[in-house]
Amino acid sequence: MRKGLILFVLGWALILGGGWLAKSVQTGGGVSVRDVRFAGPDGAQMSALLYLPPGASAAHPAPGILAVHGYINSRETQDGFAIEFARRGYVVLALDQRGHGYSDPPAFAAGFGGPAGLAYLRSLPQVDEANIGLEGHSMGGWTVLAAAKAMPDAYQAMVLEGSSTGSGFAPEGDAAWPRNLAVVYSRYDEFSKLMWGVDRAADVGQSLKLAKVFGAPAPIVPDRLYGDVASGTARRLYTPATTHPGDHFSRAAIGDAADWFARTLKGGTPRPASDQVWLGKEAGTGIALVGFVALLLGTFDLLLRLPVFRDLPATPAPVRTRRDGRWWVALVLGAAIPVLTFYPFMGIGAALLPPSILFRQSITSQIMAWAVLNALIILALGAVFRGPKAPANTRWGSSILIAILTATMGYFALWLSDRWFTTDFRFWVVALKLMSPAQAVAFVLYLFPFTAFFVVALGALHRNLAVAGEGVLARYGTAKAAMAG
Repeated sequence: MRKGLILFVLGWALILGGGWLAKSVQTGGGVSVRDVRFAGPDGAQMSALLYLPPGASAAHPAPGILAVHGYINSRETQDGFAIEFARRGYVVLALDQRGHGYSDPPAFAAGFGGPAGLAYLRSLPQVDEANIGLEGHSMGGWTVLAAAKAMPDAYQAMVLEGSSTGSGFAPEGDAAWPRNLAVVYSRYDEFSKLMWGVDRAADVGQSLKLAKVFGAPAPIVPDRLYGDVASGTARRLYTPATTHPGDHFSRAAIGDAADWFARTLKGGTPRPASDQVWLGKEAGTGIALVGFVALLLGTFDLLLRLPVFRDLPATPAPVRTRRDGRWWVALVLGAAIPVLTFYPFMGIGAALLPPSILFRQSITSQIMAWAVLNALIILALGAVFRGPKAPANTRWGSSILIAILTATMGYFALWLSDRWFTTDFRFWVVALKLMSPAQAVAFVLYLFPFTAFFVVALGALHRNLAVAGEGVLARYGTAKAAMAG
């Protein structure tokens, strides 16, 4: 009881304290953050976070920036950029792409939602229409390129973070378009071949496609200004020492974007590129994420003390007495097979499970295919390597009920964080956020196959790897080693 109560109280303390810290950072200096919804030209609902700096009004409009995340991310992924832009006096619209976050599906539709986002930003009375910047990471770069193509006179400058023109669905660029372009391309980016046609990101300056966009012969020299800001042909290459996902968690990459807009947009509050506070917001939501885990553990422990759940705790009786050859085979196979099958089974999921009424999320469906096929492999291996049968807990009703109650407490904490602080639980790209009604339905449908996988996998784990006489830490370490696969 004492342990559960400590974890329960600690969880709430971390959630509330982390949420307060995150909010104080992202609203520092009088910035306000709003959750906004608006309709695209085709009637699709679009979602964004709107950052309004102090003093921005219809009487005194401020420069604006459309900031867009990459593939299978959401608007919060660009928080570092949005916070620093807003601190510098820019109105920032951090957009959910189509089919991402709370923006209506399908993904990739209507220029990824970029033209709708730019039109909405320009419609705000607090925004100076003559001073608008576009910033996008990865596929978010293609989103802002689509916006620039649809509305060529509606912006003044652009930053492509880990992105490029003429890749995927992006239009080709040249020395005159896009207007006043900065390319922030990290030295260790994993997609240099796709984006700029070079084998190594460190060689991006040698890219012939980049040279065409810069209107200059290769090599393009980092940190050198090409072209002219007044005529809209300015170009600059920044090469921070990070990776592709590291772009939106890098002081250098964020500072480079802030530096470019300071050079190309009029208005705002001058600050050195190194003057950044966004990491405090990440720390706050990261603390809240840790608190969420503590809250779940504490809630579960406290619920176990109730009469309805008192018969659930039980010490499993391992069927193995030592780590023999069969034990090591089970450990190696259990850890290796899921790794070796990950990409092939994801490919099968992509081919057999396109988005549908039942399973709407393509990446989730691919992981589901991997999980279900691995469950079948586990069952097949169990039939081949027959061993003593381990007893199972068959109190399904109370087990399901305690799971639902525990998860409900965690979700309630997430809801409070959203309402009180306009934040969720996250650190970098590991995140938990509220579900829309459509996402909640999808969650329930996906829950069944994933639960089946874990029932099979954890049953095999106990049956094959638990050894009599071992302590808790030894059992836990073995389980983690196997389940890491």
